[in-house]
Amino acid sequence: MRRLVMWDIDYTLLRGGGVTTMAWKAAFTELTGVAWRASPSFGGRTDMDVCAEVFATHGVTDCTPERFFVRYVAEIERIKHLFIEQGALMPGVREVLARLGDDPDVVQTLVTGNVPEVAAVKVAAFELSGSFDAEVGGYGTDDSVRATLVRRSLERAEAKYGERFQPVVIGDTAHDVTAALANGAYAVGVATGRTKMADLALAGAHAVLPDLSDVDATVAVLLADVWPLDESLAR
Repeated sequence: MRRLVMWDIDYTLLRGGGVTTMAWKAAFTELTGVAWRASPSFGGRTDMDVCAEVFATHGVTDCTPERFFVRYVAEIERIKHLFIEQGALMPGVREVLARLGDDPDVVQTLVTGNVPEVAAVKVAAFELSGSFDAEVGGYGTDDSVRATLVRRSLERAEAKYGERFQPVVIGDTAHDVTAALANGAYAVGVATGRTKMADLALAGAHAVLPDLSDVDATVAVLLADVWPLDESLAR
């Protein structure tokens, strides 16, 4: 059985340098005419979830996430050059992706709270697009609950390739870990965001890395022979 490695984007693969928040503020104010008053916590959450909070915080009742995302994506396209200028790739990422990409038993994709268009812009900014089968990813427009994104990705991969996969989720927040566990996936935490290694472990991660700079160690963890996991959750 091949392995489906589902990568989170923000603070796992790269830092966006505040560009996403900038685009949210501009798109929201332009679309609603309401001044931006408070920024939500984006870490590990889906854009659907964040959008609901932003609307509630600002008292907006006459707009839908779908309408907002159209304006937001347009704003991201307008300022996408800032990702490479203000952001950065996390250490070891390019090398780890290349090593996994050489393994015929691995399919890499994205499971991210970002809407798909923004996810594509972010990875393209750092020339990572070719590493992922984005068609089988899970995105922030799939659902407000992150665990559903993992399930959608598995379903898409199985439908496209006509086979079952051993799912691996790698991310920097407890939300990534719990979403993996809810789907019987191997959960790998990486402490390159705001969540400490100890807290990723407490969330239930099967393995925790300080970062991805030790390429050999990272690849070994992601390809570890860990199955079967909890049979009650395995698909």
